[in-house]
Amino acid sequence: MNYKIFASAALVIYGFVAIAQDRVTGMLHATRSEVIAVNGMAATSQPLCTQVALDILKKGGTATDAAIAANACLGLMEPTGNGIGGDLFAIVWDDDSQQLYGLNASGRSPKSLTLDWFLENGYDKIPAYGPLPVSVPGAVDGWFELHNRFGKLPMKEVLQPAIDYANNGFPVSELIAYYWNRSANFLSKYDGFSKVYMPDGKAPQKGDVFKNPYLAKTYSKIAEGGRDAFYKGDIAKAIADYMKAQGGFLSYDDLANHHSEWVEPLSTNYRGYDVWELPPNGQGIAALQILNVLENEDISAMGFGTTEYIHHFVEAKKLAFEDRAKYYSDPAFNELPIDALISKEYSHARHKLITDKAAKRYDAGELNQGETIYLTVADSDGNMVSLIQSNYRGMGSGMTPTDLGFILQDRGELFSLDKNHLNAYAPGKRPFHTIIPSFITKDGKPYVSFGLMGGAMQPQGHAQIVINLIDFGMNLQEAGDAPRINHMGSSQPTGEIMTDGGTVFLESGIDYNTIRGLISKGHKVQFAKGPYGGYQAILYDEKRGVYFGASESRKDGQAAGY
Repeated sequence: MNYKIFASAALVIYGFVAIAQDRVTGMLHATRSEVIAVNGMAATSQPLCTQVALDILKKGGTATDAAIAANACLGLMEPTGNGIGGDLFAIVWDDDSQQLYGLNASGRSPKSLTLDWFLENGYDKIPAYGPLPVSVPGAVDGWFELHNRFGKLPMKEVLQPAIDYANNGFPVSELIAYYWNRSANFLSKYDGFSKVYMPDGKAPQKGDVFKNPYLAKTYSKIAEGGRDAFYKGDIAKAIADYMKAQGGFLSYDDLANHHSEWVEPLSTNYRGYDVWELPPNGQGIAALQILNVLENEDISAMGFGTTEYIHHFVEAKKLAFEDRAKYYSDPAFNELPIDALISKEYSHARHKLITDKAAKRYDAGELNQGETIYLTVADSDGNMVSLIQSNYRGMGSGMTPTDLGFILQDRGELFSLDKNHLNAYAPGKRPFHTIIPSFITKDGKPYVSFGLMGGAMQPQGHAQIVINLIDFGMNLQEAGDAPRINHMGSSQPTGEIMTDGGTVFLESGIDYNTIRGLISKGHKVQFAKGPYGGYQAILYDEKRGVYFGASESRKDGQAAGY
C-alpha cells in the first residue's frame, strides 16, 4: 500500500487537509505562509487590486491613498461585494499623532419615505431588492473624508488605475465569477443591470475580460469634480431620476445633504491587547462583548476546536447578539447604553448565564438608555488603514442607475418596521449595519489591522481571529485559515426572535468527537462549506520593523508587500 496516498485520502475524508501539521514549519492551520515586507503591505480580496495598492504606495502615496485606490478597483472587479453605490467604514492608525481614527461613511434613508407608508401599504418587512431598501450611498464621501485628512497624492492619480482597468478590461477571477452569475439570475430583471453587468446577454465567466466604460466615466467625473460631482452634480441627478422612474424615494436632496461622521473607536482589553471596533449603527461592539464574556474562561486551556471551546464561544455569541438585536441602531435617533454593553462588569454578569447546556434563547440585558469587501493597507511611515465597504446582499438592490456603471445598495432592508424598536425605520436615519473594520493595539502601539466580512459572521469572525492569535498562539495566516464557527439563528435587529437555540455551522477540520460533544450539550450542528466570511490582515512587528500580511484562503485575494 502507498502510505502517502492512504494518508492523504484519510485527511480528505475527515476534512483535516486545512489543519494537517507541517512538521518542518510547525504551522498547524495555515494553507500558506505569511507575506513579510518592510516598506508597505496590502491585503485585498482581488490580487489585481492588491497590486494597485502597492503601485500607489511605491509612487509615494499614503496607506489611505492606497486603500482608496484598492477600494475603487474592487468596486469594479468585485461588484458582487461592493461599489460606490454602497457604504464604507474605516479605522485609521495615524503614525504622526499615534492614535486611531474612526470614520462612519454610511448613508441615511430617504427623507420622503416614512414608516407609515410601509405599514399602510401592507409591508411587514422591507424588501431585499428593488427601490424600497435603497439608502444614500456613503462610500464616495468616505473616500474624500479619508483623503482630505490622511491622503497625499491627487485623487485623480489615486483613481486612475481603476479608471484604466474599467476602460481596458480585466480578467474576472473564479469566486467573483461564481457570485456574479448567481446574482445575475435574479437581478437581470431590473432596468440597467444587464446593460452594465451582462455583456452579450450573460454574466462573465472565470477568465473573461470585462470592461465597464460607464464606471470609468463616473470615476473620471469624481476624480475631476470631487465628492460634489457625485452628490450634487450630474451623477446625483441621474441617480434621482432613475430612482423616481423605478418607483423609489431616494432623491437629489437626500444625496446633496449627505455627510459622513468621524467617530471615536471603542475598545476592550482582552488579555493585555486592546481590540478596537466602531460604535453603532454598526455591529462591531458585538465582537467586544463576545471577547469580554470569554475572558472569564481559560480558553487556551480548552484548546482549539474542542467541545468546551466551541460551546462557550457559541453561548457568548448568543448573549452578545441578543443585545445586538435590541440596542444596536443609529445613535443620532436613540440614546444607546454603549459603555455599559462593553463594560467588564456587565460581561461578568452575562457570563454567569452560561451553563453546560446550549440555551434555546437568552433575553437581552436590561440596560438604561444602538456581502462585503474588506481591505487593509500599511505604508512605510507606519500608517495603517482598516477599511470595509459593501452594497449589502452581494451586488445590492439591483437598482442600476442609467449609464453610471454601478448598483445602489439595499442596506435599508435591515430597518425594523416595529415602531417601538430602536432600529425602526425613520426618514433620514442610518440603518443597522453589518460591516465592521477592526484593529488591535498593544501598549498603545499598532499591532494588527484586520477584518472578516460576511454579514452576521463578522463579529463572530473578529472574535475568533483575536482568540486564535492571543489564546491559541497562531500566526496571522493560521488565524485566518483555521476552521471557523458560524452560529446562525440569533434574534435580529429587524425584529425576528431566537427561540430554538439556532444552528452551529462548522467548517471541515473540526473533529467528529467534538461534534458529538456539542450535540450532547443540546446544540444543533451542521457542516457547511460557507458562509464563513473573508479575512485580510496586516500585523506590524515593531521590534523587527516589518509587516506581516495574510489573505483569505477562501477568496480570490492576495496579501503582498515590497
